[in-house]
Amino acid sequence: MLFENRKQLALLLSPALVILSLLTLYPIATVLINAFGDVDYVNKQYQFVGLANFIELFDDFFFISAIKNTFVFTVVASTAQVLLGLWLALLFNRQFPGRRFALPVIIYPMMLSTLVCSSIWRSWYHYDFGLLNSVLVKIGLPAMEWLFDPNLALYAIALVDTWQWTPMAFLIILAGLQSIPKDIHEAAMVDGAKGFRSFAYITFPLIQKQLMLAMLLRSIDTFKLFDKVYVMTGGGPGNATETLSMFVYKYGFRFFDLGMASAAALVMLMISIAMTMFYAKKVVGSKK
Repeated sequence: MLFENRKQLALLLSPALVILSLLTLYPIATVLINAFGDVDYVNKQYQFVGLANFIELFDDFFFISAIKNTFVFTVVASTAQVLLGLWLALLFNRQFPGRRFALPVIIYPMMLSTLVCSSIWRSWYHYDFGLLNSVLVKIGLPAMEWLFDPNLALYAIALVDTWQWTPMAFLIILAGLQSIPKDIHEAAMVDGAKGFRSFAYITFPLIQKQLMLAMLLRSIDTFKLFDKVYVMTGGGPGNATETLSMFVYKYGFRFFDLGMASAAALVMLMISIAMTMFYAKKVVGSKK
Protein backbone atom coordinates (compact mmCIF):
# COMPACT_ATOMS: atom_id res chain seq x y z
CA MET A 1 0.00 0.00 0.00
CA LEU A 2 2.82 2.38 0.90
CA PHE A 3 4.66 1.51 -2.33
CA GLU A 4 1.56 2.31 -4.37
CA ASN A 5 1.20 5.66 -2.62
CA ARG A 6 4.82 6.48 -3.40
CA LYS A 7 4.30 5.59 -7.03
CA GLN A 8 1.24 7.79 -7.20
CA LEU A 9 3.13 10.60 -5.45
CA ALA A 10 6.02 10.32 -7.92
CA LEU A 11 3.58 10.27 -10.83
CA LEU A 12 1.81 13.39 -9.58
CA LEU A 13 5.07 15.24 -8.96
CA SER A 14 6.76 14.22 -12.21
CA PRO A 15 5.27 17.03 -14.41
CA ALA A 16 6.40 19.68 -11.92
CA LEU A 17 9.84 18.07 -11.61
CA VAL A 18 10.24 17.98 -15.40
CA ILE A 19 9.27 21.66 -15.70
CA LEU A 20 11.58 22.56 -12.79
CA SER A 21 14.45 20.70 -14.43
CA LEU A 22 13.92 22.35 -17.82
CA LEU A 23 13.40 25.90 -16.52
CA THR A 24 15.77 25.94 -13.54
CA LEU A 25 18.26 23.09 -13.22
CA TYR A 26 19.20 22.84 -16.92
CA PRO A 27 19.85 26.62 -17.34
CA ILE A 28 21.92 26.71 -14.14
CA ALA A 29 23.97 23.71 -15.28
CA THR A 30 24.49 25.30 -18.71
CA VAL A 31 25.63 28.59 -17.17
CA LEU A 32 27.98 26.71 -14.85
CA ILE A 33 29.60 24.90 -17.78
CA ASN A 34 29.84 27.99 -20.00
CA ALA A 35 31.33 30.10 -17.20
CA PHE A 36 34.51 28.01 -17.30
CA GLY A 37 34.80 27.86 -21.07
CA ASP A 38 35.26 29.80 -24.28
CA VAL A 39 32.05 29.28 -26.22
CA ASP A 40 31.93 29.76 -29.99
CA TYR A 41 28.21 30.37 -30.47
CA VAL A 42 28.30 30.31 -34.28
CA ASN A 43 30.37 27.14 -34.78
CA LYS A 44 29.01 25.52 -31.60
CA GLN A 45 32.48 24.85 -30.19
CA TYR A 46 33.52 24.80 -26.54
CA GLN A 47 36.99 25.09 -25.01
CA PHE A 48 37.64 24.80 -21.29
CA VAL A 49 39.57 27.84 -20.00
CA GLY A 50 39.29 27.38 -16.24
CA LEU A 51 39.09 30.62 -14.25
CA ALA A 52 40.14 32.85 -17.16
CA ASN A 53 36.65 34.31 -17.58
CA PHE A 54 36.43 35.24 -13.90
CA ILE A 55 39.92 36.78 -13.90
CA GLU A 56 39.01 38.88 -16.92
CA LEU A 57 35.64 39.70 -15.38
CA PHE A 58 37.00 41.12 -12.13
CA ASP A 59 39.58 43.07 -14.09
CA ASP A 60 36.83 44.70 -16.16
CA PHE A 61 36.00 48.27 -15.09
CA PHE A 62 32.45 48.00 -16.42
CA PHE A 63 31.76 44.83 -14.40
CA ILE A 64 32.99 46.42 -11.16
CA SER A 65 30.89 49.48 -11.97
CA ALA A 66 27.86 47.25 -12.61
CA ILE A 67 28.33 45.58 -9.20
CA LYS A 68 28.52 48.97 -7.51
CA ASN A 69 25.41 50.25 -9.33
CA THR A 70 23.49 47.09 -8.48
CA PHE A 71 24.31 47.25 -4.77
CA VAL A 72 23.55 50.97 -4.56
CA PHE A 73 20.21 50.46 -6.29
CA THR A 74 19.35 47.43 -4.13
CA VAL A 75 20.10 49.21 -0.85
CA VAL A 76 18.39 52.49 -1.79
CA ALA A 77 15.27 51.01 -3.42
CA SER A 78 14.60 48.12 -1.02
CA THR A 79 15.21 50.26 2.10
CA ALA A 80 12.95 53.04 0.80
CA GLN A 81 10.21 50.55 -0.09
CA VAL A 82 10.24 48.84 3.30
CA LEU A 83 10.30 52.14 5.24
CA LEU A 84 7.49 53.64 3.16
CA GLY A 85 5.61 50.34 3.36
CA LEU A 86 5.94 50.43 7.16
CA TRP A 87 4.66 54.01 7.32
CA LEU A 88 1.68 53.19 5.09
CA ALA A 89 0.95 50.00 7.04
CA LEU A 90 0.88 51.94 10.33
CA LEU A 91 -1.42 54.49 8.70
CA PHE A 92 -3.83 51.91 7.26
CA ASN A 93 -3.83 49.75 10.37
CA ARG A 94 -6.41 52.11 11.84
CA GLN A 95 -9.79 53.23 10.57
CA PHE A 96 -10.13 56.65 8.94
CA PRO A 97 -12.59 58.20 6.48
CA GLY A 98 -12.00 57.04 2.90
CA ARG A 99 -9.80 54.09 3.90
CA ARG A 100 -11.66 51.60 1.70
CA PHE A 101 -11.18 53.85 -1.34
CA ALA A 102 -7.56 54.81 -0.59
CA LEU A 103 -6.37 51.21 -0.21
CA PRO A 104 -6.93 50.20 -3.87
CA VAL A 105 -5.23 53.43 -5.01
CA ILE A 106 -2.14 52.60 -2.92
CA ILE A 107 -1.97 49.05 -4.33
CA TYR A 108 -2.67 50.06 -7.96
CA PRO A 109 0.97 50.72 -9.10
CA MET A 110 1.91 47.13 -8.26
CA MET A 111 -0.74 45.90 -10.73
CA LEU A 112 0.81 47.75 -13.67
CA SER A 113 3.14 46.05 -16.12
CA THR A 114 6.76 47.06 -15.55
CA LEU A 115 7.07 48.22 -19.16
CA VAL A 116 3.94 50.37 -18.82
CA CYS A 117 5.18 51.77 -15.51
CA SER A 118 8.60 52.56 -16.99
CA SER A 119 7.08 54.21 -20.05
CA ILE A 120 4.85 56.41 -17.88
CA TRP A 121 7.73 57.59 -15.74
CA ARG A 122 9.99 58.08 -18.74
CA SER A 123 7.46 60.57 -20.09
CA TRP A 124 7.22 62.23 -16.67
CA TYR A 125 11.02 62.55 -16.60
CA HIS A 126 11.18 64.23 -20.04
CA TYR A 127 13.34 67.36 -19.74
CA ASP A 128 11.14 69.71 -21.83
CA PHE A 129 7.63 68.27 -21.55
CA GLY A 130 7.77 66.02 -18.47
CA LEU A 131 5.37 66.42 -15.55
CA LEU A 132 8.10 66.62 -12.90
CA ASN A 133 10.08 69.38 -14.60
CA SER A 134 6.87 71.31 -15.29
CA VAL A 135 6.11 71.27 -11.57
CA LEU A 136 9.68 72.29 -10.69
CA VAL A 137 9.62 75.22 -13.13
CA LYS A 138 6.25 76.43 -11.84
CA ILE A 139 7.51 76.59 -8.27
CA GLY A 140 10.65 78.44 -9.34
CA LEU A 141 13.17 75.58 -9.39
CA PRO A 142 15.37 74.62 -12.36
CA ALA A 143 14.46 71.65 -14.54
CA MET A 144 16.51 68.50 -13.95
CA GLU A 145 18.00 65.99 -16.35
CA TRP A 146 16.52 63.03 -14.53
CA LEU A 147 17.72 60.28 -16.87
CA PHE A 148 20.71 62.06 -18.44
CA ASP A 149 22.62 63.12 -15.34
CA PRO A 150 25.09 60.32 -14.37
CA ASN A 151 24.76 61.28 -10.70
CA LEU A 152 20.95 61.24 -10.75
CA ALA A 153 19.80 58.61 -13.26
CA LEU A 154 20.20 55.55 -10.99
CA TYR A 155 18.24 57.23 -8.19
CA ALA A 156 15.54 58.29 -10.67
CA ILE A 157 15.05 54.63 -11.61
CA ALA A 158 15.05 53.71 -7.91
CA LEU A 159 12.20 56.20 -7.43
CA VAL A 160 10.21 54.44 -10.16
CA ASP A 161 10.82 51.04 -8.58
CA THR A 162 9.84 52.42 -5.17
CA TRP A 163 6.60 53.84 -6.58
CA GLN A 164 5.70 50.51 -8.17
CA TRP A 165 6.70 48.03 -5.46
CA THR A 166 6.20 49.81 -2.14
CA PRO A 167 2.63 48.35 -2.11
CA MET A 168 4.11 44.85 -1.88
CA ALA A 169 6.09 45.70 1.26
CA PHE A 170 3.05 47.57 2.57
CA LEU A 171 0.78 44.52 2.28
CA ILE A 172 3.29 42.20 3.95
CA ILE A 173 3.81 44.56 6.89
CA LEU A 174 0.10 45.37 7.18
CA ALA A 175 -0.65 41.64 7.47
CA GLY A 176 1.88 41.47 10.30
CA LEU A 177 0.33 44.44 12.09
CA GLN A 178 -3.16 43.00 11.83
CA SER A 179 -1.97 39.68 13.26
CA ILE A 180 -0.98 41.35 16.57
CA PRO A 181 -3.68 40.70 19.19
CA LYS A 182 -5.40 43.90 20.33
CA ASP A 183 -5.14 42.75 23.94
CA ILE A 184 -1.40 43.40 23.88
CA HIS A 185 -1.81 47.06 22.93
CA GLU A 186 -4.68 47.51 25.38
CA ALA A 187 -2.55 46.11 28.20
CA ALA A 188 0.34 48.37 27.16
CA MET A 189 -1.93 51.44 27.21
CA VAL A 190 -3.02 50.54 30.74
CA ASP A 191 0.66 50.47 31.71
CA GLY A 192 1.20 53.88 30.12
CA ALA A 193 2.91 52.83 26.84
CA LYS A 194 1.56 55.06 24.08
CA GLY A 195 2.68 56.47 20.75
CA PHE A 196 6.33 55.91 19.90
CA ARG A 197 7.02 53.85 23.05
CA SER A 198 4.24 51.45 22.13
CA PHE A 199 5.65 51.11 18.60
CA ALA A 200 9.29 50.74 19.71
CA TYR A 201 8.76 48.20 22.48
CA ILE A 202 5.67 46.28 21.32
CA THR A 203 4.76 46.72 17.66
CA PHE A 204 8.24 46.74 16.12
CA PRO A 205 9.51 43.55 17.85
CA LEU A 206 6.32 41.69 16.86
CA ILE A 207 6.58 42.56 13.14
CA GLN A 208 10.32 42.00 12.70
CA LYS A 209 9.66 38.76 10.81
CA GLN A 210 7.39 40.56 8.32
CA LEU A 211 9.91 43.40 7.94
CA MET A 212 12.71 40.95 7.19
CA LEU A 213 10.51 39.04 4.74
CA ALA A 214 9.64 42.25 2.91
CA MET A 215 13.31 43.25 2.86
CA LEU A 216 14.31 39.82 1.53
CA LEU A 217 11.77 39.79 -1.30
CA ARG A 218 12.45 43.37 -2.34
CA SER A 219 16.25 42.98 -2.12
CA ILE A 220 16.23 39.93 -4.37
CA ASP A 221 13.92 41.61 -6.86
CA THR A 222 15.85 44.89 -6.97
CA PHE A 223 19.17 43.04 -7.21
CA LYS A 224 18.16 41.47 -10.53
CA LEU A 225 16.91 44.77 -11.97
CA PHE A 226 16.87 44.77 -15.76
CA ASP A 227 13.58 45.82 -17.36
CA LYS A 228 13.39 49.37 -16.00
CA VAL A 229 17.00 50.07 -16.96
CA TYR A 230 16.48 48.57 -20.42
CA VAL A 231 13.40 50.71 -21.10
CA MET A 232 14.41 53.98 -19.45
CA THR A 233 18.17 54.39 -19.96
CA GLY A 234 19.64 51.30 -21.63
CA GLY A 235 22.41 51.40 -19.01
CA GLY A 236 23.35 55.02 -19.70
CA PRO A 237 24.30 57.75 -19.52
CA GLY A 238 27.67 56.10 -20.06
CA ASN A 239 27.44 53.16 -17.69
CA ALA A 240 25.86 55.07 -14.80
CA THR A 241 22.82 52.78 -14.62
CA GLU A 242 24.31 49.55 -15.94
CA THR A 243 23.41 46.77 -13.51
CA LEU A 244 24.65 43.19 -13.37
CA SER A 245 21.62 41.95 -15.30
CA MET A 246 22.25 44.55 -17.98
CA PHE A 247 25.93 43.55 -18.10
CA VAL A 248 24.98 39.89 -18.61
CA TYR A 249 22.48 40.82 -21.32
CA LYS A 250 25.05 43.01 -23.12
CA TYR A 251 27.76 40.35 -23.20
CA GLY A 252 25.42 37.48 -23.95
CA PHE A 253 23.07 38.96 -26.56
CA ARG A 254 25.04 41.86 -28.06
CA PHE A 255 28.63 40.61 -27.99
CA PHE A 256 27.72 36.89 -27.99
CA ASP A 257 30.45 36.23 -25.42
CA LEU A 258 28.65 33.46 -23.57
CA GLY A 259 31.66 32.64 -21.40
CA MET A 260 31.84 36.13 -19.87
CA ALA A 261 28.05 36.43 -19.66
CA SER A 262 27.77 33.07 -17.89
CA ALA A 263 30.58 33.96 -15.47
CA ALA A 264 28.82 37.23 -14.59
CA ALA A 265 25.50 35.39 -14.21
CA LEU A 266 27.16 32.86 -11.89
CA VAL A 267 28.54 35.68 -9.74
CA MET A 268 25.01 37.12 -9.58
CA LEU A 269 23.65 33.75 -8.52
CA MET A 270 26.23 33.38 -5.74
CA ILE A 271 25.52 36.87 -4.40
CA SER A 272 21.74 36.21 -4.51
CA ILE A 273 22.18 32.94 -2.59
CA ALA A 274 24.33 34.71 0.02
CA MET A 275 21.70 37.45 0.42
CA THR A 276 18.92 34.88 0.73
CA MET A 277 20.79 32.87 3.35
CA PHE A 278 21.53 36.03 5.36
CA TYR A 279 17.90 37.18 5.42
CA ALA A 280 16.57 33.64 5.95
CA LYS A 281 18.84 33.27 8.97
CA LYS A 282 17.52 36.56 10.35
CA VAL A 283 13.91 35.48 9.82
CA VAL A 284 14.47 32.09 11.46
CA GLY A 285 16.35 33.78 14.28
CA SER A 286 13.42 36.15 14.86
CA LYS A 287 11.13 33.16 15.36
CA LYS A 288 13.28 31.96 18.22
